[in-house]
Amino acid sequence: MGIRKSNYSVRKKLRPVKKESGKSVEEIVRELKKIRSDSEGYRDSSLRIHGLICAKCAREFENKDRHLLTVHHKDGNHMNNPPDGSNWENLCIYCHDDEHSRGRLGSYLSDKE
Repeated sequence: MGIRKSNYSVRKKLRPVKKESGKSVEEIVRELKKIRSDSEGYRDSSLRIHGLICAKCAREFENKDRHLLTVHHKDGNHMNNPPDGSNWENLCIYCHDDEHSRGRLGSYLSDKE
C-alpha cells in the first residue's frame, strides 16, 4: 500500500480582520454582546412588568417555561424600549410568529390586488 496524502493542510495563524468601518472583528463582537445584554435587560423588565402571561392567547407560564415568552415591540422598533414597558407586550413564541406573519400576509395580499 502506498502512503495516502492527507486532505488536511497546515493552517496559517489568523490575523484580525478589519472591516470597512475600520473596526476589528473583536470590536464588532464586543459591541454585539453589549447590545445583546441590553436586550436581555428589557426582556427581564417586560416579564417583570407584564407577568408571565401571553398578551394574545392569555396562556400563563411558569418560571421554568419563561423561555417560551418573547417580547413584542408594538411599534415594530426594537430600539424603542421605554422603562415603563409601554411599547412591549409579552407573547408566546406561537403568537409572536403569528403576529409577524399577519403583516407579511397582509402585504402579500395587498400587492396581489
